[in-house]
Amino acid sequence: MSLDQRIEQTEGICGGKPRISGHRITVQDIVVWHERGGWSVDEIASEYDLSLADVYAALAYYFSHRERIDRSIEESKAFVKEMKEKMSSTEAEPRDKQRE
Repeated sequence: MSLDQRIEQTEGICGGKPRISGHRITVQDIVVWHERGGWSVDEIASEYDLSLADVYAALAYYFSHRERIDRSIEESKAFVKEMKEKMSSTEAEPRDKQRE
């Protein structure tokens, strides 16, 4: 299997993000674990039952599409931050007001 066959992108699966073929693990997941979390390729492959070729294919795809994937990572972080802020402000309101 070639590197380009190891990454697929399907509308409606994982938000249409590129992912390892046959898995719901996105290229973005691999990048976050490896580049930002400091996990080795071996650790990722072992933890998620992937081949080393799968992980390297995801990283190769990332380096070929870095700007787009980095933008997606930042958008995801902003979304999580926004949701946390909404949840904390909702929790601060009295329960009776939440039901209105």
